[in-house]
Amino acid sequence: MASASTRRLLKESTDLHKNPSPYFAAAPVSDSNLHDWHFTLVGPPSPTPYAKGLYHGRITFPSTYPLRPPSFRFLTPSARFEVNREICLSMSAHHEETWQPAWGVRTALMAIRSVVFSGESKGQVGGMEGSEQLRREYAELSRGWVCRECGGSNEERMREWWGVCREMEVEVDVEGFDEKQIEDQNKAKGEEGQDAQNPAPVPAPESEKPASTPPDASAAASAPAPEPAPAPASTFAQTPTPTSPAPAPAVNPARSVPESSASTDVESRPRATPTRPAIAISPENSPWLDRAIVCVVVALVILILRRTIDIDDL
Repeated sequence: MASASTRRLLKESTDLHKNPSPYFAAAPVSDSNLHDWHFTLVGPPSPTPYAKGLYHGRITFPSTYPLRPPSFRFLTPSARFEVNREICLSMSAHHEETWQPAWGVRTALMAIRSVVFSGESKGQVGGMEGSEQLRREYAELSRGWVCRECGGSNEERMREWWGVCREMEVEVDVEGFDEKQIEDQNKAKGEEGQDAQNPAPVPAPESEKPASTPPDASAAASAPAPEPAPAPASTFAQTPTPTSPAPAPAVNPARSVPESSASTDVESRPRATPTRPAIAISPENSPWLDRAIVCVVVALVILILRRTIDIDDL
């Protein structure tokens, strides 16, 4: 059965995630030990020198919490508190007499941010004195500070936490962390990095430049070859007929040379193909024609024989 201290810490952890604050993030280091927490706190706004700073720390809860107060220490250098040393607060283990069991992690962190950071140490246990310039420098450096146990820088963890806040519809208005301004800066840095990696090409000398192609030639080369026009179909279907060679014209010796050149011109010219259909011979008349030819031949033979016999009689 969980102790009263464990139940209280589970309740506070759940409440911090259900009702997140954009000014701090706190959670147990591991699920096995709920009495050891780490937190990241946004520095108080201007004109304090801690503006734009992110500070990481540790909270240790006693086994009798909430009857007894927890202890706090900062791990990020700030020139306001000593590093990794318990600090004296009215709600810490240094002043158990002023502790109220109704207080919790949320109350303590908001008090540290608004009251303790804004004042001076004045001999406070765990506090230290530092110039305003030094505290501003530490505020700038605190963004990139990395916790060995949590992993990741303060800024990376807080950006993840701000994403959770936006999902819960909590307004994130933190000085020095305007999302649009940071995106523009990151974009500018990325463009500068690309320019450094990809320098501008050096123009080649005139002697190394390739010969330019005339625009007409390039246009002609790029234009597609024209397709051949289809031959027009003949209007009338022509019946194939045997063609006989034309008779050769009579050659005149006196005009042989001019006519030869003229014949060459005639032969070189294309001949027009007649478009009139040839008259087809009906196959029904061919047997009668053959018989007529045979009869004529027989008559000629008889006539020749008769004349031969008459001459012999004489």
